Amino acid sequence: MTSTGTSTGSSTGIRLHAPAPGWSIAADVVVVGSGVAGLTAALRCEAAGLRTVVVTKARLDDGSTRWAQGGIAAALGEGDTPEQHLDDTLVAGAGLCDEEAVRILVTEGPGAVRRLISTGAHFDTDDEGGIELTREGGHHRRRIAHAGGDATGAEVSRTLVEAAHARGVRTIENALVLDLLTDAAGRTAGVTLHVMGEGQHDGVGAVHAPAVVLATGGMGQVFSATTNPSVSTGDGVALALRAGAEVSDLEFVQFHPTVLFLGADAEGQQPLVSEAVRGEGAHLVDAAGVRFMAGQHELAELAPRDIVAKAIMRRMQEQDAGHMFLDARHFGQDMWEHRFPTILAACRAHGIDPVREPIPIAPAAHYASGGVRTDSRGRTTVPGLYACGEVACTGVHGANRLASNSLLEGLVYAERIAADIAADHADQAEWAENPGHADHADHADHADQAWGLRGAPAAGPTPPRPEAAGRPDRPAYPLLAPEARFAIQRIMTDGAGVLRSDASLAKAADQLQRLHAEARDALDEDGKTAEPGVDTWEATNLLCVARVLVAAARLREETRGCHWREDRPARDDTDWRRHIVVRLNPDRTLAVRTTDTADFPPTRPYRPQEQ
Repeated sequence: MTSTGTSTGSSTGIRLHAPAPGWSIAADVVVVGSGVAGLTAALRCEAAGLRTVVVTKARLDDGSTRWAQGGIAAALGEGDTPEQHLDDTLVAGAGLCDEEAVRILVTEGPGAVRRLISTGAHFDTDDEGGIELTREGGHHRRRIAHAGGDATGAEVSRTLVEAAHARGVRTIENALVLDLLTDAAGRTAGVTLHVMGEGQHDGVGAVHAPAVVLATGGMGQVFSATTNPSVSTGDGVALALRAGAEVSDLEFVQFHPTVLFLGADAEGQQPLVSEAVRGEGAHLVDAAGVRFMAGQHELAELAPRDIVAKAIMRRMQEQDAGHMFLDARHFGQDMWEHRFPTILAACRAHGIDPVREPIPIAPAAHYASGGVRTDSRGRTTVPGLYACGEVACTGVHGANRLASNSLLEGLVYAERIAADIAADHADQAEWAENPGHADHADHADHADQAWGLRGAPAAGPTPPRPEAAGRPDRPAYPLLAPEARFAIQRIMTDGAGVLRSDASLAKAADQLQRLHAEARDALDEDGKTAEPGVDTWEATNLLCVARVLVAAARLREETRGCHWREDRPARDDTDWRRHIVVRLNPDRTLAVRTTDTADFPPTRPYRPQEQ
């Protein structure tokens, strides 16, 4: 399944099988995704005078951001400092955070939150009118700003969506992004996408732009039970892999410890019981009412999520139980109704009243700590392609994300991406006006791809390669039948869930490879593949990211953060305090390597000699 062969360039030449684009529009930047990261990037780019298009898979407010309950972590409280926030983040990341990336997050974070407030976000306040702060797992300070009690994500989404409408940001809703367009030099030239029957455009089309920002969210739908919405099918990671970008740390999937248990056979999106409930004093107990986190960690129920999830799973194994309980009856009805109205309603909708009984909970897939590898400005290893939010791997989260750092990362790194795109755009415009100026000599090799102010130069960009434009002579990559989605989810849940081992991962790898081989052989031998469509594209993307996740998890022979190997229970800093980086080869195999240290090397286009 893996290979150490070389490729002829950064792009794999692999594209999803799809009809040729029937329409196209031009922009300076296209942002794929409409959560906190995507809309923040889009608003900043629009403010910089760039023609910006937002492409989103459902409606503007239907992504993962609106499901975030807990809040945004930032050093806003009296006595708190970015340095303390940094320390907590590094501890949670279990030795694999890129310290410089974390320092950027915690130092720029407070300002980013204040800018969000100035955009119109309303956070809960105390009696004096200051921002009310709470604690969550892994935090030694109250530094979580929240809104609507437990509806922070909904408030953030409302704020950014309203701002996007007010500023006239062009949007294409109900659109699944397919593949990256590249020019003859391998630089980003836009994306192909499929609009699902609504809006101004319909069917497969293209947005041509020299900068693409991936903000597509996570890949939780690769597992049977997840807190992620149905749209979280790893589309951004899969697109980046096909485009030749590197991904990193995909083995580190965070399983939220306290997800409402709806039964052993429950599938799809499951209701989250926020960490903030434990932050306000709820206890984890077994069926006998015995607390089991005391003595396991100095922070007990507020230990980092990986530690709490493992403790819950161990207790479940010891007692042969399908779930544990979260007891917050002592909150009383008033606190439940005012501080956690969303969770209270979700529980009661499933016949559970947390005011009078403990809540049945179990871990479920929640957040991808890894993703498309970027630098501190959000740049991937493909020129012109950026990534931020859950789809990205900035190095902030390491082996385990600290609670409520995700919304903050989306804000901070989206702003940095917008600043980089705006600066590059200005440089290109200046070069176009003064092509012979000595300061622009380093742009000489890219003269044929310079995009002028407010769009392409008169001659237009170098046309995308035919295969990039979605017009191959035959399908370049096999599509899976829609029902393969459920097979992938069962394989991943059984073999690569909270508890992993060499045997379980090997079995998962074999099963995934069988799905891949069957589709590949049908294409290679008979020229047949599943009919192009949203269901088949999503299933194909899920298989792509599942194969990478399992390959990395098999290679990492230790337990660290949210990667738990039962056969390798110890953390091994000597051999494994490093990152696993994966690329997709043109022959559809995976090229896997490790970094030398826990710090990320600079992003740059892949070159064969760097193997």
